[in-house]
This record gives sequence, C-alpha cells and structure tokens, in this order.
Amino acid sequence: MGLKGFVEGGIASVVAGCSTHPLDLIKVRMQLQDSTSTHAPPHPPAPKAGPIAVGIKLVQQEGVVALFSGVSATVLRQLLYSTTRMGLYDMFKNKWSDPNAGGSMSLSRKIAAGLIAGGIGAAVGNPADVAMVRMQADGRLPPAQRRNYNSVLDAITRMVRNEGVTSLWRGSSLTVNRAMIVTASQLASYDEFKEMILKKGLMRDGLGTHVTASFAAGFLASVTSNPVDVIKTRVMNMKVEPGAAPPYSGALDCAMKTVRAEGPMALYKGFIPTITRQGPFTVVLFVTLEQVRKLLKNF
Repeated sequence: MGLKGFVEGGIASVVAGCSTHPLDLIKVRMQLQDSTSTHAPPHPPAPKAGPIAVGIKLVQQEGVVALFSGVSATVLRQLLYSTTRMGLYDMFKNKWSDPNAGGSMSLSRKIAAGLIAGGIGAAVGNPADVAMVRMQADGRLPPAQRRNYNSVLDAITRMVRNEGVTSLWRGSSLTVNRAMIVTASQLASYDEFKEMILKKGLMRDGLGTHVTASFAAGFLASVTSNPVDVIKTRVMNMKVEPGAAPPYSGALDCAMKTVRAEGPMALYKGFIPTITRQGPFTVVLFVTLEQVRKLLKNF
C-alpha cells in the first residue's frame, strides 16, 4: 500500500488527536501533581485531585480555551509520530502477511511490527511531543515561571535557542519505549481482536466490530503504557536552571524518586484520564481509519 497507508494513518491520527486533546491535557496535569523541580520530595504531600476536579479547576482558572492548550503541538505530533508509525505498521503488515492464512499476520509478527513502527515514529515525533507536554503543563506553573509559548513552532524555536538542539529529544528514550509499547499493544491488539470477532462470527465487519476491537485495544494500551507515560511527562517538563543540576538525571532516576516520594502507585497517576482519553482516542482512530480506507479504496 506504500504511501497510501501513511496518508490514511495521518488523517485518522489528526482527527483522533484533536478530538481527545482536552482529555490528554487533563491527564498531563494529573501526572504532574506532586512533581517538583527540586530533589527533595514534596512535604507535606498535597491532596490528589481527580480528573473532573482538575478539569473544573483548569476551566475556572484559565478559561475554556485552555482545554486546547498545545493543540498545535498535538497536530504536529500526530503528523510526525502517528503518521510514521501507522504507515510503517501498514507496510510491515502487507509484507509479513501470510497469503495461506487469508492475508492475516501472526500475533508475534504484529507485535514486532508495532514495536519497530512505534520506535521509529517516536524518534521522528519527539520534538513535537516535548513541545506538547510543555504547552499543556504551562498553565499550572506560577505566572513568573511560565514559558508562554505562542505556538508549537515558537516552543521548538525557543527550546533550541535557550537549551540547545538536544532539548528537542529530551526524554526520547522514554518516548521511544512508550511508543513501542503503545503501538505494539494498540495496533497489534486491534487487528487481533478484530480478526477474532470476525472468525467467531460474533459480529459482521462494520462499525460495531471496529468500536469493540478498538476500545479493547485502547484499554490494553493504557494499562501497559501508563508508568512510562508518567515518567516521560515529568522528564520532559522538568525545568533546568542554568548552572544547576537537573531535577532528574534520567528516566530511572525519575522513576526511583517518584516511587520513593509518592509510592509505586504514582506510576499509575492519571490512569483514569489516560483510559478516558486512550479509549475514545483509539475508537476514533480506528473507526476513522476504516472509513478513510473505504473512501480511498479505489485510489
């Protein structure tokens, strides 16, 4: 399918990303609760706010428009990261499918395709990912500490000027690991659930099958990726003062400090908004993808 797979995946990803952006923003704000810019753990710990409380507080303090803070970075991220991973996964699926098995691919090959496609996509899209996290988190900072990026391009330009080009790939190892997990669990499980439903004759190949398979895939992706996502968000959002040591020396250091200060369940902080966002995102992604494929079938 070649280029067509990238186009289909890109369109579906942008639609899904924009429609669920407010949920993603709330997830990021929740994951940053109790995170600190110093090495010392917060004392005493602040009460944890739920997704509804976080959303209401966000609207009250920053306005309804704030729910779409960083949406330009989301669009760029989907165009870079998701278009790449969706297109590559489609290429692998077409190349590795077994004609003797009705054109399907074994689960192990689906997982391998997802791991490779997700890793490459994440490396390509990391600058937009860093910008998106910062733009989403900016409103929770005191006014004097806010970065006040005007757009994703402004964010990337200022990051390069003030922190160097390497800042665009800050947390890239985490982004790649998370993307490999998400893509393998999300894309591979969607295909697997869809094939299982059709083989068992539970439903016909239509909207019901697409929604059911995609929601199951979204739940699985949320469970497997949330711990990495929490650490990724904190590493990307940390503010490094000139001449001072960074709050975290790396992913492992961030994970250890998070668990030590807040307990192991802190790695599942923001899980409710994660599944609340990942579920609808995955449903919109695959339902849109299936419809786009129908529209572009003859092209």
